[in-house]
Amino acid sequence: MVTAITFLALPRAMAWAAVPQGVWLMDARVAVQVFDCDGLLCGRILWLLIPRDPRGELDRDKNNPDSALRQRRLCGLTILWGLHATGHDRWSGGWFYNPDDGRTYNVAAQLTSADVLTARIYLGIPLFGRTKTLIRVPHGTSEGWC
Repeated sequence: MVTAITFLALPRAMAWAAVPQGVWLMDARVAVQVFDCDGLLCGRILWLLIPRDPRGELDRDKNNPDSALRQRRLCGLTILWGLHATGHDRWSGGWFYNPDDGRTYNVAAQLTSADVLTARIYLGIPLFGRTKTLIRVPHGTSEGWC
C-alpha cells in the first residue's frame, strides 16, 4: 500500500524517462533537434539534405496552407510539438507538421533503443498512418546545418 501511494505521489516526469534530447535523422533528408518544451517532447529542423531552392535561397515553408507563413525558413522550424509522456520511453498526443505537403498530423513516439526513436504519424487513427524511424546522429558542421 505504501509503495502504491509513493508511486502515485511521484511527478510524472520522475516516473517516466526524460525527453530523448539530441539530433535525430529522418529519411536521410532532415535532422530534427528533439528538446523538452515545458515537459513535452518537441522538435525543430536542424539540418536539411537540400537546404536551398534552385535559385540558391534557403528553402521556405512554401506549402503551408496559411499564405502568411509561406516565407518562413525551414531551418529552425518546429515540426514536432505537444507530445506528452504516456509510459516509459513513450509519448503521444502531439503534432507533426510536414512541410512537404503543408499538413499537420497526429504523432506518437517510442524510444526503442538509446539511438532509435520510432514515430507513428497519422490522421484520425494510428492504424492508417505511417511509421518513421529516426536515428540519433551527432550535430555536424557540413552543408545543410542550420
